[in-house]
Amino acid sequence: MELLAAAFSAACAVDHDSSTSDSDARDSAAGHLPGSESSSTPGNGATPEECPALADSPTTLTEALQMIHPIPADSWRNLIEQIGLLYQEYRDKSTLQEIETRRQQDAEIHANAHGSPASEETPEEEEDEEEEEDEPASPPERKALPQICLLSNPHSRFNLWQDLPEIQSSGVLEILQPEEIKLQEAMFELVTSEASYYKSLSLLVSHFMENERLKKILHPSEAHILFSNVLDVMAVSERFLLELERRMEENIVISDVCDIVYHYAANHFSVYITYVSNQTYQERTYKQLLQEKAAFRELIAQLELDPKCRGLPLSSFLILPFQRITRLKLLIQNILKRVEERSERECTALEAHKELEMVVKACNEGVRKMSRTEQMISIQKKMEFKIKSVPIISHSRWLLKQGELQQMSGPKTSRTLRTKKLFREIYLFLFNDLLVICRQIPGDKYQVFDSAPRGLLRVEELEDQGQTLANVFILRLLENADDREATYMLKASSQSEMKRWMTSLAPNRRTKFVSFTSRLLDCPQVQCVHPYVAQQPDELTLELADILNILEKTEDGWIFGERLHDQERGWFPSSMTEEILNPKIRSQNLKECFRVHKMDDPQRSQNKDRRKLGSRNRQ
Repeated sequence: MELLAAAFSAACAVDHDSSTSDSDARDSAAGHLPGSESSSTPGNGATPEECPALADSPTTLTEALQMIHPIPADSWRNLIEQIGLLYQEYRDKSTLQEIETRRQQDAEIHANAHGSPASEETPEEEEDEEEEEDEPASPPERKALPQICLLSNPHSRFNLWQDLPEIQSSGVLEILQPEEIKLQEAMFELVTSEASYYKSLSLLVSHFMENERLKKILHPSEAHILFSNVLDVMAVSERFLLELERRMEENIVISDVCDIVYHYAANHFSVYITYVSNQTYQERTYKQLLQEKAAFRELIAQLELDPKCRGLPLSSFLILPFQRITRLKLLIQNILKRVEERSERECTALEAHKELEMVVKACNEGVRKMSRTEQMISIQKKMEFKIKSVPIISHSRWLLKQGELQQMSGPKTSRTLRTKKLFREIYLFLFNDLLVICRQIPGDKYQVFDSAPRGLLRVEELEDQGQTLANVFILRLLENADDREATYMLKASSQSEMKRWMTSLAPNRRTKFVSFTSRLLDCPQVQCVHPYVAQQPDELTLELADILNILEKTEDGWIFGERLHDQERGWFPSSMTEEILNPKIRSQNLKECFRVHKMDDPQRSQNKDRRKLGSRNRQ
């Protein structure tokens, strides 16, 4: 279909309007979560009731839909054939665009810092000023196209929904308010990125899975583990994409897509849980095949060289379903923050987001369950109890952190003695509900000599007492294995390691900065500019353009942060991130997350009973 086929990369450029107005600068501030809270009339702080001029002009979605005719439908398969980017390419370029946009905004705030006292205003004051400042703003400037586009590619003739010939010739851009245009771009991105994703899945199946030589090399059980239920995932994506395209064909002004997302998330996306839960075994099987089967290794290398793959490895195709289901949730968040507050479309977007969040959590839990079970069995085999045995394996227990620390030995008066025996090595296994303290013994075994419930642990950092006692903290067990209180003075290898142990041992201990959940109006934030894969259980895997609140920092380059879009916490190297310096952007990021996660909003609960999910304003 001409409307979609030529314009896939348009979706990736959503939310990068380079308007000079302050409100537009805040609109695209959220990266993975771009957008802003819009009022009931898109692009303006006033409602039609408050501003009669608005009520008399054709600026609403309903009026726009009445004035635009449906476009002719073409085969949706033509869309797949004409898309220029594989999903991996779209995803990488889209996140790079988000990062670059924030860098520009931070540069702007630096340039205006000396003459901009408004940067310290609260969000509420900003909203009041926006209502006053929106009126004199110049509409043509608000509709300016992005000055930077990292997504240009030779296979696409258009970059945005508003660039399509059908849109340009319809006159709809003169009808819709700027905020509604941005919402259209956000919905357009969801549709076109799904088309790119389907194209990549099709390549995985046709080029790799169904390769006759590969079928002869792999045992059926190996092929099943490697490709899992990808055919089911692709079938769901195909039907989902067809529904989205039908919605596009109804009118060039898209009425909604969140109702379709909700239906598929609630009824069909369970195939993603099955696929992602197999990830641990999939990765292990893939590595074993590469190491043990030369024929497999050589054939995969040959297939990856095909121009169709664009230089991408098989592993990047195998991980597509997990990346897509996560990205879908972020795309819905983008839409959610652009729809009118307390509107039917907001309710539908919230429902779609809630269902997707449940699917993503189930996927994550599926992966963790597989790996945790094997890990707990391995740890149990290595432990020998000097005290009363504690059952380690439990369905509700998992490892949070493990590692070696130095325990101070001898009486307190010996602390200043410079002796090699001042500290002795101990090994800690910290689970989500239990601490086990051991000493490592020959044969890769651990002798357990104390334990305590995690809820009965307290930590205290020692003041600076010289090099010998640097990075030392106190660990108190309010009730240990002998049903008495015990105190350990422990030394870590670095400041970051000490902070990480203290944070893990006592999770409710106050951090330097307040958590997102405190609803603080401003908090230090960073964005991820280099992807990072967690190496320890207490670390956080980062994706490009993730936004995180800083809860704790160490002098040796580690940050304890909370990711805004899912509130996951963990440690990561500060070198993987850049600080967001613009206070207005930080405040806007927080406000957007509050809106996305306001599932218990009383007004929303009242509206939920009065509406029928999926109904739309169609004339």
